[in-house]
Amino acid sequence: MIKCPKCREVEFVQKSGIVRGKQRYFCKSCDYHFTLPEPPNPTEGKRHHQVTIMDIANQLGISKSTVSRALRGHTDIHAGTRKMILDLAQQLEYQPNPLANALLKSRTNIIGILVPEFRHYFFPTIIMGAQEVLSKAGYNVMICQSDESYETEVTNVKALMSSRVDGLLVSVAAQTNNVDHFRAVLRKEVPLVFFNRVCPELETPQVIVDDYNGAFQAVEHLIEQGYRRIAHLAGPISLLVSRLRLQGYLDALQKHNLPVENGLIIHYDLTEEKARIYANYLLSLPQPPDAIFAINDPTAIEIMLVAKSRGVKIPQELGIVGFSNDPISSIIEPSLTTLEQPVREIGKQAAHLLLHQINADVSEWKPVHQVLKTHLIVRESSRKEKVTNEPA
Repeated sequence: MIKCPKCREVEFVQKSGIVRGKQRYFCKSCDYHFTLPEPPNPTEGKRHHQVTIMDIANQLGISKSTVSRALRGHTDIHAGTRKMILDLAQQLEYQPNPLANALLKSRTNIIGILVPEFRHYFFPTIIMGAQEVLSKAGYNVMICQSDESYETEVTNVKALMSSRVDGLLVSVAAQTNNVDHFRAVLRKEVPLVFFNRVCPELETPQVIVDDYNGAFQAVEHLIEQGYRRIAHLAGPISLLVSRLRLQGYLDALQKHNLPVENGLIIHYDLTEEKARIYANYLLSLPQPPDAIFAINDPTAIEIMLVAKSRGVKIPQELGIVGFSNDPISSIIEPSLTTLEQPVREIGKQAAHLLLHQINADVSEWKPVHQVLKTHLIVRESSRKEKVTNEPA
């Protein structure tokens, strides 16, 4: 019933036509015409309500358990009722709550992937390899990047664990020198696999490439091309990958009776800015190196750009070798000699190891270490003599 806003009378109020799309009323008691104000929007100023199973049940006047069974595909519900539930769920854009499902199933079907950076092709390609395997197994991925920061890495691990991921694939940050946050993951018996940058002090599965032999091949190739004063722009000493490539560099020099000069070995934080600074430093020495072995291709490319800006001829005056076979290494002028890594395969193998852990009892977990081979690709940046092993 409509109440007159002026005299508060109800009995003598009647409709009196439509004005500007609104119903108009007339009160015979006080001779007053009026329209009703717009009701307030209950959702105005509030966050959008996410539709729940209870919302569907209330709207249809059925039980919550019936809605839940229909949405999960149970066949013990009348076909008409099931269709009515599914149609309304679609109309209301219902989305299952993954955390609620996780509490029921003890699984989220989500894998966390944590990498140091996205700037270069290497880690995104590994992620694509891992995702290919995980998607086929019915898993989604949640990706974080630490930006080479230990603090960000710790925060990311906590966030992924709070999301109840079923497992973690991790490549550690350059600044990481404390692995207590990973020990916490293992204490909670969450499957954990490291790739590329690993934690040797933890008994976990890991996938790496043969960094030592790759580095040895790179430096031996430079020596065979006639270079004798070979520098190494290395990664952080805290990373096992840096230590292995350094050891390959040192052993190649020793095998060929070349002196090790500590002044030609520089560890740095893997940023392009520092790579340029140290490349300039090495090339400004009274006796500059005649070759540089770089920790990775982005470093090698920065060295090439610095050398070219200084008028240093490559490879006549400076030989350069990188590591990873970044796509740009074959495009840059001159093309870059490098160690090819099976990058996508690293992600695939890491994902397979993680799935094995997820599907096995904790007592059956084993710290499997997979080492994938590298392949030296000789290009113009180091080729003083004619070599023809570059693939077509």
